[in-house]
Amino acid sequence: MSMYCNQCEQTAKGTGCTVAGVCGKSPEVAALQDLLIHSVIGLSLLAVEGRKVGVKDPEANRYTVQAIFTTLTNVDFDPQRLAEYIDKCVKIRDRLREKVANAGGRTEFDHPSASFSPAAGIPELVKQGRLVSIHEDRAADDDVHSLRQLLLYGIKGVAAYTDHAAVLGQEDDLVYSFIHEGMAALANKDLTMAEWLGLAMKCGEMNLRAMELLDAGNTGTYGHPVPTEVPLGYRKGKAILVSGHDLKDLAELLAQTEGKGIFVYTHGEMLPSHGYPGLKKYSHFYGHFGTAWQNQQKEFAAFPGAILMTTNCLQKPQAAYMDNIFTTGHVGWPGVRHVDNSRFGPVIAKALEMPGFTEDADKGSVMVGFARKTVIGLADKVIEAVKKGAIRHFFLVGGCDGVKSGRSYYTDFVEKAPKDTVILTLACGKFRFFDRKLGDIGGIPRLLDVGQCNDAYSAIEISLALADAFNCGVNDLPLTLILSWYEQKAVAILLTLLHLGLKNIYLGPSLPAFITPNVLNFLTENFKLRPISTPEEDLKAILGTIKG
Repeated sequence: MSMYCNQCEQTAKGTGCTVAGVCGKSPEVAALQDLLIHSVIGLSLLAVEGRKVGVKDPEANRYTVQAIFTTLTNVDFDPQRLAEYIDKCVKIRDRLREKVANAGGRTEFDHPSASFSPAAGIPELVKQGRLVSIHEDRAADDDVHSLRQLLLYGIKGVAAYTDHAAVLGQEDDLVYSFIHEGMAALANKDLTMAEWLGLAMKCGEMNLRAMELLDAGNTGTYGHPVPTEVPLGYRKGKAILVSGHDLKDLAELLAQTEGKGIFVYTHGEMLPSHGYPGLKKYSHFYGHFGTAWQNQQKEFAAFPGAILMTTNCLQKPQAAYMDNIFTTGHVGWPGVRHVDNSRFGPVIAKALEMPGFTEDADKGSVMVGFARKTVIGLADKVIEAVKKGAIRHFFLVGGCDGVKSGRSYYTDFVEKAPKDTVILTLACGKFRFFDRKLGDIGGIPRLLDVGQCNDAYSAIEISLALADAFNCGVNDLPLTLILSWYEQKAVAILLTLLHLGLKNIYLGPSLPAFITPNVLNFLTENFKLRPISTPEEDLKAILGTIKG
């Protein structure tokens, strides 16, 4: 087959993309990403053996998560960059092999990933990649294959969070060790379903640690988010739009644009960055333009300034605005300029060259900044409201439900939720309803923006703190998780929630194509994982009766 990819929610016909990716990924890029994963498996086999003889290699650690991150949905579709990643991965593997051999460790393996040599030239690399996909190198049992994919896609999410954290100086070898353990396990076709399930639950445990590290990096560097009103309009003047997730890139850009007559706006998941004291201090950090990547192409085409894409969430650029886009981090697309090491001079020059906004526009505002410290600080007020019956239930409506048109479940759910309920939300799925005015309950806003998908740790800490305050388990709280998933970070978060024992999670918009009926039955029976139905039916199932 030319390609097969089923790692995201929008996979073709709900089963798998076989001609080209719905995301815009070409068959050639899919093959190169498969070959890069194959390369990482070989590197991981050496890293696992190295730790047994006391060899811990920081370069191998960092490069492993960078390489895996590159294969996430909507990150890097540049064949040349992927070829460079493969070449470097193999060079690091061979250097690590020498270190492990010198320490007396095992260096020979049956799996071809430990010894393969990259071909010369992209066409030949593509041929190699088509032979080593996880779908080609699969076990005969469909359920085992399903769990192998669950582990791989979960590890991809962990790698993303781990890389984000490392950029801010937060690392833990336990996380790197697990990533190598899990990737090396993909070379073993003899593991049982129970062993694969165990690795998946451990993936959730390590993802919790990775998200904790990222939270420490963000809050330790830029302070804890505080409630902040963010304009949705714009101001007359030159402009740069920042989309993606990376706070460090945004901070560096703000510092470099200070005093240059350029207003910096956020897009998509960068909206919550306005709540960080270390970022909101900049007077030219003005507001939020557009919504999220569901409307990215239309919004980018309308933006009269330079656009900086950080980390992932890049859709296929159109010629109308391709010249205005710059990427950083692991994001790559042929024809789009990439800037490294926070050297944003070309971005600033493009912004000054373009017309910018010719007049001010007031389009209302939204509130952000309800991360863990803020919400936990309201605990006494929340407890009193619950005990008095003013707050009946909490819903965490989070995730990202992609670009498919006609979807309204999450918006309808939020709008139909009774007025004595509170909605916590995070990630980019909220952009279907983030500007709804839901009012408050005794001064507590009914819609609380916890942050990015990267801030899932905040939501977990809020849940644990509320359980502690009410002296009960998390599953006994008047709290229900209504989650939408899109890509691999969501898979990692779901595994974390399952690791923590959370039950009765509602998941949509559709269930992962890589989950077989038997694996789904296991998750349903053991964790009460539920597919969404309709807002009315789900609200009735959760609340019993709908009032208010």
